[in-house]
Amino acid sequence: MARKPGRFGIVTVSATALAVALLTPATANGKPAHLTGDRAYTAAGLRTDLAAVRAAGGGRINVVARLDRAGRTTLLARSGTAGLGSKAPVPDDPQFRVASTTKTFTAVVVLQLAAEHVLSLDDTVEHWLPGVVSGHGNDGSRVTLRDLLRHTSGLYDYVDDPRVRSELTEHFEESRYDDTPARTLVAVAMRHRPLFVPGDGPRRWAYSNTDYLLAAMIAEKASGLDWRELVEHRVIAPLGLRHTYIPGANPFLTGPHERVTVKDANGAVLDLTEQSLQHTADSGVVSTPSDLNTFFRALAGNRLLPAALWDEMRRTVPYDDLPVPPSGRPGGYGLGLRVVPLTCGSVYYAHEGDGLGVYGRPAVSEDGRRAVTIAMTTTTALIDQDRVNRAVQALIDHALCDRPGGAPANG
Repeated sequence: MARKPGRFGIVTVSATALAVALLTPATANGKPAHLTGDRAYTAAGLRTDLAAVRAAGGGRINVVARLDRAGRTTLLARSGTAGLGSKAPVPDDPQFRVASTTKTFTAVVVLQLAAEHVLSLDDTVEHWLPGVVSGHGNDGSRVTLRDLLRHTSGLYDYVDDPRVRSELTEHFEESRYDDTPARTLVAVAMRHRPLFVPGDGPRRWAYSNTDYLLAAMIAEKASGLDWRELVEHRVIAPLGLRHTYIPGANPFLTGPHERVTVKDANGAVLDLTEQSLQHTADSGVVSTPSDLNTFFRALAGNRLLPAALWDEMRRTVPYDDLPVPPSGRPGGYGLGLRVVPLTCGSVYYAHEGDGLGVYGRPAVSEDGRRAVTIAMTTTTALIDQDRVNRAVQALIDHALCDRPGGAPANG
């Protein structure tokens, strides 16, 4: 599940782990980044911006950023350690649970099925899943597949259910290996009234993880395949994403990764690394910065969707859950994709992922030639997401506009 972060009764304490800041520019010709002709955004700029991200996280998070650029050197910066108490550096391409970035993977396979006329974005939930969205004012005949992908359904977010929230924030150890089926989680959401009903008044937007459980259930019904198989066969395999997978109920990560921890009010360490909670189509993908860059560059480069469906994916409605970007112009939410204005006049495509102590921020330029992913993990406390998001937005703007790091993003 794409769980909204809980508080875990944590307190802010000083990190005891040795913090290291490493910069590793990967080059095609073996030369250091400062000798490859980079005139604007450089390895040093990425290091400066990543330091600002870490500072925004209180200095207690471990971070890595990777910038891939067509025809130019790849830049990689990392800061922190492999986990609380470790002296090993952050892995240079760590696996992590991408949380809600999974929604972009799910949206892609749904749109591919639409392109093949297996289903239609105008199909209602009731058409494919009779009776599933009903009760307490919920009406599946009023909600389309497009509404689900765009978060204009108004359906209650199951993660906000008090019992679900309690399992995450107060009873994590007992819930660590929970693998509740998607249909049961949808039923949890149906115990609550919708925030609004599509078609009643002006179009509204509200982020809901429930939307993507239902979208995947429809894709499964229409295709006869599990959403996991759909993503594996249609995205992961064709793009050669060798470090991307969907573990399902398996709580273990298979490759290099960081330990994810927080401290409770008594100073005891709670390890969040191994868990099964994020196993559904709203949050169940594991990936790496390099694979996410490959995925988003393929998406922006028209390698995953026909032109008409790619256009459809980028038709947006305003969102209100993230800070206004450095451009000063708010972004919009399409079908599993955010479209965000840059200070250099273009836009970028992105979808954040906020899990349990793990935060991913992949973004790609409009032409698909530049992609950057920032991955962050906690050691002692969950982050102030607003502060971190602002620092991340500045890094993304510098990286994709090719302007010097550390300079004002709107300068």
